[in-house]
Amino acid sequence: MTNCSRHTPEVADVLTLPAAGVPKSILRMHWYDLLTMESGATMHIEDWKNRTVSFSMDRSIVLKTAKHAFNHWPIFRTEAGQSLLHHHTISVAHDDTMVDPDVWPELERAEHLARGAALKWASGVFCRPEHLKRLSQYRKRESQRTASIHTRLKLMVQSYLEEVGWGMEQLRDAQAELREPSQALTKAATEYSRIQDEMNSLERLREVSVNHRQLFTAVSNLPRLYSVGSLVLETERLVESRKLLEAHAYLMNLEQWQYDILWQLSGDAGMPGSELSTDDQELVSKYFSGVRKLGETLGKELWTVVNNAMAVVRQNPTTFVSVVRIIEREEAIDKALMDERAEGNNRPLPPGRPRCWRACFFRVLEEAVCARFRSVSCLHTQGPGLAGHLSTLQHAVMSDLATVRHLLEPCVPPHYRLTRAYLRASHRCLHAHFTQVSSCDLESGEIFAVLNWVLHVYNSPDMMGDPELLYDMKGEELKPLISPEGLEQLQNKYVTSVRKSMSEWMQKALQVELQDWNRDQEPDTDHEGFYQTSLPTIITQMLEENARVALMIGEPLRNQTIQMGLCEMENLLNRFREALVEFGKECRSNPIKSKSKFYLHYLLASISNCIILKKSTESLQQQQSFFKTGQFSRAPPNPLAALDRAVRRACRIVMDQLLLDVKPFLTGLLTRPWLLQGEPTPKLCHILEYHLELYSHVQPPCRQCLQEEAQWLMVVEYVKALMQKKLVCRSIEERRKFTQQMVKDEQQFRDIFHGLESDGLLSEAKPLTLLLVLADFIKLKDPSMLPLEVSGLATKYPDISEEHVSVLLDIRGDISKDIRGSVLELLQQTAAPLPAGYRPIFTDIQVPPSTMAFCLPTAKCT
Repeated sequence: MTNCSRHTPEVADVLTLPAAGVPKSILRMHWYDLLTMESGATMHIEDWKNRTVSFSMDRSIVLKTAKHAFNHWPIFRTEAGQSLLHHHTISVAHDDTMVDPDVWPELERAEHLARGAALKWASGVFCRPEHLKRLSQYRKRESQRTASIHTRLKLMVQSYLEEVGWGMEQLRDAQAELREPSQALTKAATEYSRIQDEMNSLERLREVSVNHRQLFTAVSNLPRLYSVGSLVLETERLVESRKLLEAHAYLMNLEQWQYDILWQLSGDAGMPGSELSTDDQELVSKYFSGVRKLGETLGKELWTVVNNAMAVVRQNPTTFVSVVRIIEREEAIDKALMDERAEGNNRPLPPGRPRCWRACFFRVLEEAVCARFRSVSCLHTQGPGLAGHLSTLQHAVMSDLATVRHLLEPCVPPHYRLTRAYLRASHRCLHAHFTQVSSCDLESGEIFAVLNWVLHVYNSPDMMGDPELLYDMKGEELKPLISPEGLEQLQNKYVTSVRKSMSEWMQKALQVELQDWNRDQEPDTDHEGFYQTSLPTIITQMLEENARVALMIGEPLRNQTIQMGLCEMENLLNRFREALVEFGKECRSNPIKSKSKFYLHYLLASISNCIILKKSTESLQQQQSFFKTGQFSRAPPNPLAALDRAVRRACRIVMDQLLLDVKPFLTGLLTRPWLLQGEPTPKLCHILEYHLELYSHVQPPCRQCLQEEAQWLMVVEYVKALMQKKLVCRSIEERRKFTQQMVKDEQQFRDIFHGLESDGLLSEAKPLTLLLVLADFIKLKDPSMLPLEVSGLATKYPDISEEHVSVLLDIRGDISKDIRGSVLELLQQTAAPLPAGYRPIFTDIQVPPSTMAFCLPTAKCT
């Protein structure tokens, strides 16, 4: 309620101001106070009526203002706002109880709302009789506020009227100042329209003046025009006689005459009628038609000299110097004309300008260089003549370069940088030439020649690496003769070509090796007495030579070549291993009809060959140790693994041959004749000695491996013969003789291998000790000690099985079932996994199945 009463007087005062002299902007400004009324506020209608009658106001202005407020300001569409507007309109029209509904169509509704709002406000403020005492306070406070608002509004209106008056004064002064210029402009427009017709009458005079000026120019230049033909002929004669400087002087005079005549005929540039007509231009061009042709003829002569500059400068450099001087004159003329145009001179350029003969000079020079390269490059770009072609190309480039540096360079200004220009041109030509050459189908030797020339010869001190040339090319970097992508493709082509050739040569070497295996003589030996053939020498030299040649190009190509060579060696070794297997099958299947009498010798030579190839492979792998194998899509080759497989296969075949040789005599071991006469142990020792003697021709470490494998084979076969139970001892005496003969056989075998042990060629493993251990087991006199003996046997040879021990017990012939059961039970209890590094021996010894004797049905088998 307090806020309502604070805003009400201001709004009422505004609405009750007299309309005359109050601008609408002031009315809008004070309507803003009414906008700040809170929604739902009420007013004291009696105060409105008391203040309204104290002012006079134009009725139509107030009604229009109230209507505008109701339509545009939402606050006046509330109950409080409508009551305020309705009461004020009644106050203005207090002499009439009705208002025109067209001016205010909502007046009746607003009156009802206003009365309701007034009653609501009065009922709230004066709800008790004692509240009427404050009525005088309300009136006094509102009267003071109304007086303050009237004072502010009067000051504001007065300020506004003063500003309007000052503005009107400024407008009157401006109008007075513009009056005189306006009159002058009007007078000038009148004069211009009056003399326009007189100016049109002078157009004919202007045309006559232009014609007169052109005729005067023609008459004054008649002597020159008549002499143009003779000067053109004289200039042509000078050009033909190679007096180029004099010819150029005449040409410059003729061109200057033509330019002057055209300028004089055209008059002052930019003036009306100064443009030269097309007929006049054609007429002048007709008189000087020989001049343009003469310029073209002189230019052709100049370019002929430049094109043959290499030969001309060797004979008479004066002609070349004259050409350069003419080019510089033309450049100076072009520059002067272009500078004039840059400064704003509107004179047209002479016909054919600018000539840009300096740029033409370098273009013709480059074409001449390209022509010389084409004459050299069209010969022997493929085949055996490519190396000679590259040598000729190098000589031609350096010869021309010497001519440019020592003869042509002094004939031109320093800013020409002629040596640099020649190097750029020759480099572009070489780049195009080698791009074409590298796209051809080249062999490995031709590709090597191209790569060597591009990467090493061209950049060597004999060519582009010369310090003086490097100084001339300082600050300019030439692109490679062959792009990195092109180089990579060329190197891949080189490796592919070498691979094809290497594969063919390896196949031929393998065929020769297979033929050597059927020779009727032993393999060749080296200075140490080791067997060898030509295969490893051929392969090693082939790989090392290709790696050395590739290294001359660069380490990446060397690494790539080694990688390829190792891959091909792996393929060769796989074929070599297959050939060994076939060779062994053929010789073992029919040894009588076999063509090879030295089968075993060549097997041993093959093992030595693999050892030599292994050393060569390791050397090659060390050379490319820093090579990134990820550059190849396939897995990197592993020739060492292939070598190991081949060596193992060859050693297995050698052992098979040893077994084949001793097999006929193994059936006589551990039999009655063997027990009585000691046969066939001496024959076995003789065969073993023969084989061991051959093994000494194998390079270490395979020699030691073969000798050790031979010892293991003899022990295994001996124990296999023992497991067959060919002889079962019937008495203590037989057991004694049996074990004595076993010890004797072991001693004979040991004597054969004793020399090898003394030389340190055998490992610490001694399989012959097994024979003595088995002999001690069989000759043991006290059977009750057998469990202890079996325990020691199982400790030394953890792979021994119950079947093996059972056979040994059977051979003794004196073991009861109880002892046998306790021994076998103890063996089961002491069974343990094989220790690390232990080489099983009993695993390779199979116990033959026992055969049951025929029994009568009525008898009980035991």
